[in-house]
Amino acid sequence: MAEKLKIIPLGGLNEIGKNMTVIEFGGDIIVVDCGLAFPDEEMLGVDLVIPDITYLKKHKSRIRGLILTHGHEDHIGAIPYVLKAINIPIYCTKLTAGIIESRLLEHKMADKVKINRRGPGDHIKLGCFDVEFINTNHSIADSVALAITTPIGTVIHTGDFKIDTTPVGGEMIDLARFGELGKQGVLLLMSDSTNAERRGHTMSEKSVGEAFDVQFKNCDQRILVATFASNVHRLQQIIDVAVKYGRKVAISGRSMENIMNVAMNLNYLTVPKGVLIDLPTINRYPKNKLCIITTGSQGEPMSALHRMAFSAHKQVEVGVGDRILIAASPIPGNEKSVYRLINELMKKGADVVYERLAEIHVSGHACQEELRTILALTKPKYFMPVHGEFRHLKYHSDLARQTGIDRKNIFVGDTGRILEITKQTAKFSGAVQTGCVMIDGLGVGDVGNAVLRDRKHLSEDGLIIVTVTMDGSNGQVLAGPDVLSKGFIYTREADPIMDEAKKVAERSLDKCSKQKIMDWATIKMAIKDDLSGFLYKKTKRSPLILPIIMEI
Repeated sequence: MAEKLKIIPLGGLNEIGKNMTVIEFGGDIIVVDCGLAFPDEEMLGVDLVIPDITYLKKHKSRIRGLILTHGHEDHIGAIPYVLKAINIPIYCTKLTAGIIESRLLEHKMADKVKINRRGPGDHIKLGCFDVEFINTNHSIADSVALAITTPIGTVIHTGDFKIDTTPVGGEMIDLARFGELGKQGVLLLMSDSTNAERRGHTMSEKSVGEAFDVQFKNCDQRILVATFASNVHRLQQIIDVAVKYGRKVAISGRSMENIMNVAMNLNYLTVPKGVLIDLPTINRYPKNKLCIITTGSQGEPMSALHRMAFSAHKQVEVGVGDRILIAASPIPGNEKSVYRLINELMKKGADVVYERLAEIHVSGHACQEELRTILALTKPKYFMPVHGEFRHLKYHSDLARQTGIDRKNIFVGDTGRILEITKQTAKFSGAVQTGCVMIDGLGVGDVGNAVLRDRKHLSEDGLIIVTVTMDGSNGQVLAGPDVLSKGFIYTREADPIMDEAKKVAERSLDKCSKQKIMDWATIKMAIKDDLSGFLYKKTKRSPLILPIIMEI
């Protein structure tokens, strides 16, 4: 029986973020990317979401390496958590390695992980796989696609990309190499689908620099620019235009400071001497000679710009005399947070310029014409759109059909679903365990559906706490029951309801006493059931009821 090539996405399909793909042949496994996602509104209190790596834990002896396409959080953010469970070597470009090292330092793991630096054109031999790095353009420097040679053919994984003919730094995407691989024969193309709905081409990052120039020229206000910390090319353009118009530059936000330090140390960012100043010293300079680069373009509650907007920032107070440029578009799901932030900044008297008002942001992802170009150059036998929600994958599959790929050779997958390929055939075959592992504080995976269900219940209907002190030897009630409402009802009109609720709890205890019930769990359930029915009848609400028995 012929051995099969298996493609197993553990994240990044039918969702934004959490990108991770397993590629398996015989006894060898390689993993492409290891990203996180941000929680949706149903994940109350959750900080981050990472892929479920149960499958990798089961087969960790067969994993030959983790290959990273670029340094964005949705492709590298899960590394500190995943590598605690499966410590495997990492292969990536220089800037990506620098960003990962700073993350691992925070997690006290810097000396426990082996990071191998590679560049475009380099090959890595991992088991039966040969992995080649191909230069691409994206909204972060040092992004690469992967050409993975397997025993039955070549798989191309584009990573996140766009075709930028005038990149700010580095070279244009290596379309010639994609064409050469297409002539040699590509078994499977896995391509970024994020912008598959958008027609035409993505604008060059260089156009953002021209838009910044318009905003800085003849401006007598202090300028604050909020952007993604990882977009080193954009940071360079902000610094360049600030220098051109004689402004000092200060940095606000921990992630921005970290990326700036990494990029400067690795010579991806050039800052003339004397331009950067410490944030606490900004009051020594005239407002029209200052530019502050900050985090918070997505309205994140703990970000520097958010703290400025809500008067919680120690060094920067925004208001009249400030021009704030938000050089990013809201990630799907963040729209409310971003526009709330903009409203607050405007209320303080600041002038706010954002994407809808000026061309101060361009996407890092390919639009339809660029996606068609990659499909036409590589001419794959099989095609699997990746990175995006179902609508993105569907639009991308339609583009593939338009370029001549047979419908039966296009596979719109799902997280966990296995695509099996031989030299002659390809088909979906079974699935592996997948899902979301939630990070809440220091807890990894200890918040599950039951916890989220309780949190949602609490947020919607509140909590009723019933406390009672009982004699452990005979079950006699010594004190209570006391009924306390948290997030349920507090008005004076509610006092009669709470008084009656206490009587309901007393009756429940009397009933248990008459039946000589001494099991605390049974008594708690009786209180809970009786109170639940009473409160719903009175209020049409179902608070979470927590009986507490103190035994003496």
